[in-house]
Amino acid sequence: MGSPIKINDTLKISKERGFPNLVFEGDNSDFIGKEFNFWNAGTRLYNVPPSNVLLVQEMRDGKWLYWGHAHIIEQTITQEKTFGKFKIIKLYDSEYQKLVTINESPEGKSYYS
Repeated sequence: MGSPIKINDTLKISKERGFPNLVFEGDNSDFIGKEFNFWNAGTRLYNVPPSNVLLVQEMRDGKWLYWGHAHIIEQTITQEKTFGKFKIIKLYDSEYQKLVTINESPEGKSYYS
């Protein structure tokens, strides 16, 4: 019998679930240090500061795009959903973003595939 709680080192969310309006291949430096709300289906525990979580945008087609690192600063689990707040602490440059996305996404999930 397994636990229904998943421990995550990756915050993968869509725009509908709280991913900020980062600009693809643009200057997003104003987002570093800002707090954002998110939610995800299921019961998930995220690494808390000082540990980083990977910040991944789930695109409309289910593909993954890695953006950088975040800190989970608040999380609440209720009614099979996880809600919380995160702060962006690092954003990748576009070249590194592409390499990380290609190499770290689950098979068939890379935005670049």
